[in-house]
Amino acid sequence: MTTTLERKRARVSAGEMAYAMEGSGPAVVLLHGFPTSAHLWSDLAPLLAPRFQTIVPDLIGYGDSEKPSPERLDVRAQATYVRELLEELRVHEFAVVGHDVGGGVAQLLAFEGGVRSLVLLDSIAFGSPSNVEPFRTDESSDRSRTLVEGYVRSHLERGVVRRERLLEEDLEEFVRPWREDPSALARAARDVNGDQLAGTERELKALDIPTLVVWGEDDPYQPPDVAERLWELLPDGSIALLPGCSHYVMTDAAETVLPLIR
Repeated sequence: MTTTLERKRARVSAGEMAYAMEGSGPAVVLLHGFPTSAHLWSDLAPLLAPRFQTIVPDLIGYGDSEKPSPERLDVRAQATYVRELLEELRVHEFAVVGHDVGGGVAQLLAFEGGVRSLVLLDSIAFGSPSNVEPFRTDESSDRSRTLVEGYVRSHLERGVVRRERLLEEDLEEFVRPWREDPSALARAARDVNGDQLAGTERELKALDIPTLVVWGEDDPYQPPDVAERLWELLPDGSIALLPGCSHYVMTDAAETVLPLIR
């Protein structure tokens, strides 16, 4: 993940959303989770761009997108903001790839229609707990920046087994937006939960589109039984449970996961 995606900006109801867009062809939307950004997909986007129009947003409140307060940042609100971006880009049919919270947003977009295929990686689902510890800023801005950096680094390091693949440049790119506005991390953490996906079993059973579920067997944030439950419900679902991989399965097993998604 050493490549930095070039961001554009579009206005949605909650503010300005930063996004990258590469390639041409059928549209594919890549959605990150907490506490990352579009940079999560900087290895995947170039692989898809030769065949697809690849759209990679920073969710509102994350990355280089606007970080409004007290605007909602939960998965239903984020699905609305992403849909508004796609309408602005005149994209009405698309595939969607979602990780963590982005996987929850991807599910909601698929329920609404227009999604032609779906990939879920270590996603929230079924109202499952987020396992995100509350974050509170400190009175000192310098102290807050230090706390933010430690929190984000710890979260990422815990979610990657193959630490040598978590490059310092990538950690810095994930930390940078939060360091610039430490209170934004607290707002994002507050709204990270799977409650709004509780009771969606019926919608999942009716989701008759090709769906791939990819999971790290050692994920400390979203256990593999969530993946198995998703796979059992999805009418046209496939599953890949990867041993020796954690939450950031696209980092631990890039050579397997990225071609599989493509």
